[in-house]
Parts: sequence; C-alpha cells; structure tokens
Amino acid sequence: MSEVSGVTASADIKPKSKHHAKKWSGDVENLYRFQQAGYRDEIEYKQVKQVDMVEYWPETGFVKKLQRRDNTFYYYNKQRECEDKEVHKVKVYVY
Repeated sequence: MSEVSGVTASADIKPKSKHHAKKWSGDVENLYRFQQAGYRDEIEYKQVKQVDMVEYWPETGFVKKLQRRDNTFYYYNKQRECEDKEVHKVKVYVY
C-alpha cells in the first residue's frame, strides 16, 4: 500500500516537483501502472475518478485494476510488469 492511500478524492492536490525513477521498487511499479492508464499517480486517479479506493492485489500490493479516462479498464497481473528498461520513464511526483 502506498503512502497516498489516505488522500481523499475531493482534495485538489498538485505536485511540487517531479523526477524520474532510477531503480525499480513496489512504489515505482504502482506509479508505472497509474501512468500507463493516463494518470500521474494515485492522488490524481482519485481526484479524476472521484473514488476513495483503488483495487490492489493482496499478495503483492500492486495495483490490480484501473479505469482510464475514456472509461475502459486496465487489468494488471500480480507480478511485476514494469521492466528494467521502462523504469527510467516512470515519473515520481513530490507533494
């Protein structure tokens, strides 16, 4: 579970800065999944979709399912999907 899980969907929070991930971690994996679906991170997803909860795989803590802005769904595996060659493309936002 990420540290932004307690953020409410109604809060209009903007990041102060961003950088690119250097190495893979569970947080980078989840950011990769949010960014694949068209969002910065969990905070923006909750703001746009007006949801309080995101579905996670209980075994790994990775995001299980996200709804894109066009309302189609992305379903993710329990295992890592962000390959090492993709890690540097993941943007990490600082609030």
